[in-house]
Amino acid sequence: NPQFKRWKSLLDSRGLKKHGQFLLSGRKAVPEALSRHPERFLAVLFWAEEQLAGWRLPAGLERYRLSRPLFRELDIIGTDAPLLVGRLPMLPAADLSLPPQGLELVCALGNPDNLGALLRSAAAFAVRRVILLPEAAHPFHPRALRSAANAQFELELLQGPGWAALNAAAGPLFALDVRGAALTDFAWPQDLRLILGEEGKGVPPELPVQRLAIPTTGAVESLNATVAASLALFSCYASRQGAAR
Repeated sequence: NPQFKRWKSLLDSRGLKKHGQFLLSGRKAVPEALSRHPERFLAVLFWAEEQLAGWRLPAGLERYRLSRPLFRELDIIGTDAPLLVGRLPMLPAADLSLPPQGLELVCALGNPDNLGALLRSAAAFAVRRVILLPEAAHPFHPRALRSAANAQFELELLQGPGWAALNAAAGPLFALDVRGAALTDFAWPQDLRLILGEEGKGVPPELPVQRLAIPTTGAVESLNATVAASLALFSCYASRQGAAR
């Protein structure tokens, strides 16, 4: 079945880009997204009519009932709840020659689980926009969607350039680095770009950025990149909340 093959291809980044669609799963995520953003979705997939009991499906949303074995091939997270087929949004190219507006996060996380968790924190802590470098995972990968808890629908997502282009990006630019200045003593500017490198590799050492460190006990060598970024985002958010009082 060509339609099923297309849906199955949406389980990886290549299929997402080829077909311009994505699959959303989750017992809470699916009805919440359908309620708040019905215009983003094309179809609902299910294996039994009772799965849709009590749902208010918008007009124009196509319904497809699959056999349970086929449904399970698409439900890779194992929610056993209906799936949504969504229309993949265009991700405009970021113009980094323009100064930042508010807090902008520049990200190269290649693990979709980590990227999704980071997007969740970004939405929680008022990040203005997220700029995804070529090394970053696709933000609508099923695993990124699962860990983001629908944060993708609340954020402005942009495509960023390669690392070399960041040398000429308008600042101020900051990055997290265990050898940087202590975050606890840092006064966050109103407008900035916080750059988060790939897991393990971090930000290239030659990149002209101010580096910030999160003080720890030293019991572990470093923090997970998503955890470290979330702490930094909270620090920025809390400082602004305090200034607004």
